Amino acid sequence: MVRYSRGIQRLGQGHLELAVAEFVEAQRLQSLMVTPDPLAIQARGLQVQALVRMDDLPAAREALATASDAEREHSETRAALAAIQLAERDARGATDVLAPVLAGTVPIVSGFSVVNALLLDARARTMLGESSAAEEDVERALDLAEPDALILPFLIVAAPDLLQRHPRYRTAHAALLANILDVLAGAPVRARSGALPELTEALTDTELRVLRYLPSNLSAPEIAGEMFLSTSTVKTHMRHIYEKLDAHRRTEAVDRARELGLLGPSARPSR
Repeated sequence: MVRYSRGIQRLGQGHLELAVAEFVEAQRLQSLMVTPDPLAIQARGLQVQALVRMDDLPAAREALATASDAEREHSETRAALAAIQLAERDARGATDVLAPVLAGTVPIVSGFSVVNALLLDARARTMLGESSAAEEDVERALDLAEPDALILPFLIVAAPDLLQRHPRYRTAHAALLANILDVLAGAPVRARSGALPELTEALTDTELRVLRYLPSNLSAPEIAGEMFLSTSTVKTHMRHIYEKLDAHRRTEAVDRARELGLLGPSARPSR
Protein backbone atom coordinates (compact mmCIF):
# COMPACT_ATOMS: atom_id res chain seq x y z
CA MET A 1 0.00 0.00 0.00
CA VAL A 2 2.82 2.41 0.85
CA ARG A 3 4.63 1.76 -2.43
CA TYR A 4 1.42 2.05 -4.43
CA SER A 5 0.49 5.32 -2.70
CA ARG A 6 3.95 6.77 -3.30
CA GLY A 7 3.70 5.80 -6.96
CA ILE A 8 0.40 7.65 -7.35
CA GLN A 9 1.83 10.70 -5.58
CA ARG A 10 4.90 10.75 -7.83
CA LEU A 11 2.76 10.28 -10.92
CA GLY A 12 0.50 13.17 -9.93
CA GLN A 13 3.57 15.34 -9.36
CA GLY A 14 4.95 14.44 -12.78
CA HIS A 15 7.97 12.53 -11.42
CA LEU A 16 7.44 9.69 -13.86
CA GLU A 17 10.64 7.66 -13.35
CA LEU A 18 10.15 7.69 -9.58
CA ALA A 19 6.52 6.67 -10.05
CA VAL A 20 7.50 3.70 -12.23
CA ALA A 21 10.06 2.56 -9.64
CA GLU A 22 7.43 2.63 -6.88
CA PHE A 23 4.88 0.72 -8.96
CA VAL A 24 7.48 -1.93 -9.88
CA GLU A 25 8.37 -2.38 -6.20
CA ALA A 26 4.68 -2.62 -5.27
CA GLN A 27 4.27 -5.46 -7.74
CA ARG A 28 7.42 -7.19 -6.47
CA LEU A 29 6.06 -7.13 -2.93
CA GLN A 30 2.75 -8.47 -4.23
CA SER A 31 4.59 -11.51 -5.60
CA LEU A 32 5.68 -12.36 -2.03
CA MET A 33 2.10 -12.41 -0.73
CA VAL A 34 0.01 -15.56 -0.40
CA THR A 35 -3.14 -14.00 -1.84
CA PRO A 36 -3.39 -11.53 -4.73
CA ASP A 37 -4.02 -7.86 -3.96
CA PRO A 38 -6.15 -5.88 -6.45
CA LEU A 39 -3.88 -2.87 -5.98
CA ALA A 40 -1.19 -4.75 -7.92
CA ILE A 41 -3.47 -4.62 -10.97
CA GLN A 42 -3.87 -0.89 -10.60
CA ALA A 43 -0.14 -0.43 -9.95
CA ARG A 44 0.70 -2.19 -13.22
CA GLY A 45 -1.86 -0.14 -15.14
CA LEU A 46 -0.52 3.15 -13.81
CA GLN A 47 3.06 2.01 -14.40
CA VAL A 48 2.19 1.49 -18.06
CA GLN A 49 0.56 4.92 -18.30
CA ALA A 50 3.64 6.53 -16.73
CA LEU A 51 5.88 4.78 -19.25
CA VAL A 52 3.65 6.00 -22.08
CA ARG A 53 4.02 9.57 -20.81
CA MET A 54 7.80 8.98 -20.84
CA ASP A 55 7.50 7.97 -24.53
CA ASP A 56 8.89 4.53 -23.69
CA LEU A 57 6.34 2.44 -25.57
CA PRO A 58 8.47 -0.73 -25.73
CA ALA A 59 8.79 -0.75 -21.93
CA ALA A 60 5.08 0.01 -21.61
CA ARG A 61 4.14 -2.96 -23.78
CA GLU A 62 6.61 -5.18 -21.91
CA ALA A 63 5.04 -4.22 -18.57
CA LEU A 64 1.54 -4.83 -19.93
CA ALA A 65 2.60 -8.26 -21.21
CA THR A 66 3.08 -9.45 -17.60
CA ALA A 67 -0.67 -9.15 -16.93
CA SER A 68 -2.64 -12.39 -16.77
CA ASP A 69 -5.63 -13.05 -19.01
CA ALA A 70 -7.97 -12.33 -16.08
CA GLU A 71 -6.21 -9.03 -15.34
CA ARG A 72 -6.51 -7.95 -18.96
CA GLU A 73 -10.28 -7.74 -18.50
CA HIS A 74 -9.95 -5.29 -15.60
CA SER A 75 -10.70 -1.63 -16.20
CA GLU A 76 -7.21 -0.62 -15.08
CA THR A 77 -5.46 -2.89 -17.59
CA ARG A 78 -7.80 -1.83 -20.40
CA ALA A 79 -7.01 1.81 -19.63
CA ALA A 80 -3.29 1.02 -19.81
CA LEU A 81 -3.72 -0.59 -23.24
CA ALA A 82 -5.80 2.39 -24.39
CA ALA A 83 -2.99 4.75 -23.32
CA ILE A 84 -0.55 2.80 -25.52
CA GLN A 85 -2.98 2.84 -28.44
CA LEU A 86 -3.44 6.60 -28.12
CA ALA A 87 0.33 7.06 -28.21
CA GLU A 88 0.34 5.01 -31.40
CA ARG A 89 -2.49 7.18 -32.83
CA ASP A 90 -4.97 4.29 -32.78
CA ALA A 91 -7.85 6.31 -31.34
CA ARG A 92 -10.59 3.96 -32.54
CA GLY A 93 -8.82 1.00 -30.98
CA ALA A 94 -8.66 2.91 -27.70
CA THR A 95 -12.39 3.66 -27.68
CA ASP A 96 -13.16 0.01 -28.40
CA VAL A 97 -10.97 -1.14 -25.50
CA LEU A 98 -12.50 1.42 -23.12
CA ALA A 99 -16.14 0.85 -24.10
CA PRO A 100 -16.75 -1.99 -21.56
CA VAL A 101 -15.14 0.13 -18.83
CA LEU A 102 -17.47 3.07 -19.46
CA ALA A 103 -20.43 0.68 -19.69
CA GLY A 104 -19.52 -0.82 -16.31
CA THR A 105 -19.41 -4.40 -17.62
CA VAL A 106 -15.83 -5.32 -16.61
CA PRO A 107 -14.16 -5.67 -13.17
CA ILE A 108 -12.76 -2.54 -11.57
CA VAL A 109 -10.49 -1.94 -8.59
CA SER A 110 -11.72 1.58 -7.71
CA GLY A 111 -13.97 4.36 -9.00
CA PHE A 112 -10.80 6.39 -9.47
CA SER A 113 -10.15 4.21 -12.53
CA VAL A 114 -13.43 5.20 -14.20
CA VAL A 115 -12.39 8.87 -14.16
CA ASN A 116 -9.06 7.82 -15.66
CA ALA A 117 -10.81 5.82 -18.41
CA LEU A 118 -13.19 8.68 -19.20
CA LEU A 119 -10.32 11.11 -19.71
CA LEU A 120 -8.51 8.66 -21.98
CA ASP A 121 -11.71 8.15 -23.96
CA ALA A 122 -12.14 11.93 -24.21
CA ARG A 123 -8.66 12.21 -25.66
CA ALA A 124 -9.47 9.47 -28.18
CA ARG A 125 -12.75 11.16 -29.15
CA THR A 126 -10.91 14.43 -29.67
CA MET A 127 -8.44 12.71 -32.00
CA LEU A 128 -11.40 11.28 -33.93
CA GLY A 129 -13.02 14.72 -34.22
CA GLU A 130 -15.94 13.70 -31.96
CA SER A 131 -15.94 16.83 -29.82
CA SER A 132 -19.41 16.35 -28.34
CA ALA A 133 -18.55 12.85 -27.14
CA ALA A 134 -15.30 14.18 -25.66
CA GLU A 135 -17.20 16.88 -23.77
CA GLU A 136 -19.62 14.27 -22.42
CA ASP A 137 -16.68 12.19 -21.17
CA VAL A 138 -15.08 15.14 -19.39
CA GLU A 139 -18.38 16.22 -17.82
CA ARG A 140 -19.01 12.68 -16.58
CA ALA A 141 -15.49 12.54 -15.14
CA LEU A 142 -16.09 15.82 -13.30
CA ASP A 143 -19.43 14.50 -12.07
CA LEU A 144 -17.73 11.46 -10.53
CA ALA A 145 -14.97 13.62 -9.04
CA GLU A 146 -17.24 16.33 -7.60
CA PRO A 147 -18.45 14.64 -4.36
CA ASP A 148 -14.89 14.39 -3.01
CA ALA A 149 -13.42 17.30 -5.01
CA LEU A 150 -10.95 14.85 -6.60
CA ILE A 151 -8.09 16.43 -8.52
CA LEU A 152 -5.47 13.67 -8.65
CA PRO A 153 -7.04 11.60 -11.50
CA PHE A 154 -6.86 14.66 -13.78
CA LEU A 155 -3.17 15.14 -12.93
CA ILE A 156 -2.36 11.53 -13.77
CA VAL A 157 -3.74 11.77 -17.30
CA ALA A 158 -2.28 15.30 -17.55
CA ALA A 159 -4.97 16.59 -19.88
CA PRO A 160 -5.02 20.39 -19.46
CA ASP A 161 -5.93 20.78 -23.13
CA LEU A 162 -9.13 18.75 -22.67
CA LEU A 163 -10.12 20.72 -19.58
CA GLN A 164 -9.30 24.12 -21.06
CA ARG A 165 -11.55 23.37 -24.04
CA HIS A 166 -14.40 22.18 -21.82
CA PRO A 167 -17.24 24.76 -22.01
CA ARG A 168 -17.30 26.38 -18.57
CA TYR A 169 -20.61 28.11 -19.23
CA ARG A 170 -22.31 24.71 -19.59
CA THR A 171 -20.60 22.56 -16.98
CA ALA A 172 -22.25 21.74 -13.66
CA HIS A 173 -18.78 21.68 -12.07
CA ALA A 174 -17.27 25.08 -12.82
CA ALA A 175 -15.63 25.43 -9.40
CA LEU A 176 -13.99 22.00 -9.52
CA LEU A 177 -12.86 22.55 -13.11
CA ALA A 178 -11.24 25.85 -12.14
CA ASN A 179 -9.50 24.17 -9.20
CA ILE A 180 -8.07 21.41 -11.38
CA LEU A 181 -6.80 23.90 -13.97
CA ASP A 182 -5.21 25.98 -11.20
CA VAL A 183 -3.34 22.94 -9.85
CA LEU A 184 -2.27 21.88 -13.35
CA ALA A 185 -0.87 25.40 -13.74
CA GLY A 186 1.20 24.97 -10.57
CA ALA A 187 -1.04 26.38 -7.83
CA PRO A 188 -1.07 24.47 -4.52
CA VAL A 189 -4.18 22.64 -3.33
CA ARG A 190 -5.58 24.46 -0.35
CA ALA A 191 -6.64 22.23 2.50
CA ARG A 192 -9.91 22.92 4.26
CA SER A 193 -9.43 24.16 7.78
CA GLY A 194 -11.51 23.10 10.75
CA ALA A 195 -14.73 21.15 10.88
CA LEU A 196 -17.34 21.88 8.26
CA PRO A 197 -20.51 23.61 9.49
CA GLU A 198 -23.76 21.72 9.15
CA LEU A 199 -27.01 22.53 7.37
CA THR A 200 -30.18 22.62 9.40
CA GLU A 201 -31.96 21.03 6.43
CA ALA A 202 -30.16 18.92 3.83
CA LEU A 203 -30.40 19.70 0.12
CA THR A 204 -32.26 17.18 -2.01
CA ASP A 205 -30.51 15.35 -4.85
CA THR A 206 -32.11 17.65 -7.43
CA GLU A 207 -31.16 20.74 -5.45
CA LEU A 208 -27.56 19.50 -5.34
CA ARG A 209 -27.62 19.09 -9.11
CA VAL A 210 -28.90 22.65 -9.54
CA LEU A 211 -26.32 23.90 -7.03
CA ARG A 212 -23.47 22.57 -9.15
CA TYR A 213 -24.56 24.83 -12.03
CA LEU A 214 -24.59 27.98 -9.88
CA PRO A 215 -20.82 28.75 -10.19
CA SER A 216 -21.27 28.80 -13.98
CA ASN A 217 -22.55 31.72 -16.05
CA LEU A 218 -25.72 29.88 -17.03
CA SER A 219 -29.02 31.63 -16.41
CA ALA A 220 -31.98 29.82 -14.81
CA PRO A 221 -33.56 29.06 -18.21
CA GLU A 222 -30.24 27.71 -19.49
CA ILE A 223 -29.83 25.53 -16.40
CA ALA A 224 -33.36 24.28 -16.97
CA GLY A 225 -32.44 23.34 -20.51
CA GLU A 226 -29.37 21.43 -19.36
CA MET A 227 -31.39 19.53 -16.73
CA PHE A 228 -34.50 19.01 -18.87
CA LEU A 229 -36.63 20.83 -16.32
CA SER A 230 -38.93 23.83 -16.58
CA THR A 231 -37.53 27.26 -15.74
CA SER A 232 -40.05 27.68 -12.93
CA THR A 233 -38.95 24.37 -11.39
CA VAL A 234 -35.30 25.42 -11.47
CA LYS A 235 -36.14 28.81 -9.93
CA THR A 236 -38.05 27.03 -7.18
CA HIS A 237 -35.04 24.80 -6.48
CA MET A 238 -32.78 27.85 -6.44
CA ARG A 239 -35.06 29.58 -3.95
CA HIS A 240 -34.96 26.50 -1.69
CA ILE A 241 -31.16 26.34 -2.02
CA TYR A 242 -30.85 29.98 -0.94
CA GLU A 243 -33.14 29.37 2.02
CA LYS A 244 -31.26 26.27 3.18
CA LEU A 245 -27.88 27.94 2.75
CA ASP A 246 -29.10 31.15 4.41
CA ALA A 247 -28.02 33.10 1.33
CA HIS A 248 -29.63 36.03 -0.50
CA ARG A 249 -27.60 36.06 -3.74
CA ARG A 250 -26.22 33.47 -6.12
CA THR A 251 -22.57 34.27 -5.33
CA GLU A 252 -23.34 34.13 -1.61
CA ALA A 253 -24.95 30.70 -2.07
CA VAL A 254 -21.88 29.44 -3.96
CA ASP A 255 -19.52 30.71 -1.24
CA ARG A 256 -21.67 29.15 1.46
CA ALA A 257 -21.81 25.85 -0.44
CA ARG A 258 -18.01 25.80 -0.64
CA GLU A 259 -17.77 26.39 3.10
CA LEU A 260 -20.07 23.41 3.64
CA GLY A 261 -18.11 21.18 1.27
CA LEU A 262 -21.00 20.92 -1.18
CA LEU A 263 -18.84 22.42 -3.93
CA GLY A 264 -15.11 22.02 -4.45
CA PRO A 265 -13.13 24.67 -2.54
CA SER A 266 -11.56 27.31 -4.77
CA ALA A 267 -7.80 27.00 -5.20
CA ARG A 268 -7.58 30.61 -6.38
CA PRO A 269 -6.05 33.09 -3.92
CA SER A 270 -8.48 35.46 -2.22
CA ARG A 271 -8.48 39.02 -3.44
